[in-house]
Amino acid sequence: MARADFKFSLHHRARYAEIDSQSIVFYGNYLTYFDNALTDYIREMGFDPMNHPLETGADFHVVKVELDYRAPVRLDEQIEICARVERIGRSSMVHRVEIHPKGQDDFRVGGQITWVYTDQSTHKSTPVPDSLIAAFEAYEGRKVTAG
Repeated sequence: MARADFKFSLHHRARYAEIDSQSIVFYGNYLTYFDNALTDYIREMGFDPMNHPLETGADFHVVKVELDYRAPVRLDEQIEICARVERIGRSSMVHRVEIHPKGQDDFRVGGQITWVYTDQSTHKSTPVPDSLIAAFEAYEGRKVTAG
């Protein structure tokens, strides 16, 4: 996707502890980058990841991750970790995440992360509440439900 297709991004500088012997970001660290961006994304759109499970008894679980590596991120490179909701189904949500160099439309690494909304007492899927869908749609300024 184009960088402009994302309303949210988290700024980050690749640190020494995140690189491998080739001086590029170690592949496993991209998942940490994406998780940090998604956490800040949902906070910005009004979802409280700490209190929501306590208040509702439900929370999201990661069930699938797909990554696409196009070009490395190097030590000290400033990047934007972009996140958005692609679609929301009955009980699942698919996020699109991408890394671009700061201020550039240059796709480096991206993918999709699927969450399932789950009853925490049974660990079984449960429908995503309409109020939560409405909050994501209001933040994104577009329809995000499937169908």
